[in-house]
Amino acid sequence: MRIAGLTGGIASGKSAVSNLFKAHGIPVVDADINALKKGTGGWKKVVAAFSEDILLDNGEVDRAKLGQIVFADP
Repeated sequence: MRIAGLTGGIASGKSAVSNLFKAHGIPVVDADINALKKGTGGWKKVVAAFSEDILLDNGEVDRAKLGQIVFADP
């Protein structure tokens, strides 16, 4: 089995390639999504850094709200 990692900056095509993999039945693990699942270590660190104000009612990270905070800071 081969394992490939997709990395790159914003708008570099990671999602497009990931979607092509999925369309061809190739399993994709999205570390972005998994890292912030409720209760994980990444989730705990992000909540500790940005407070519970970035959480949705169900306890998941509000990615849009977090993005506004992060990308507003030069």
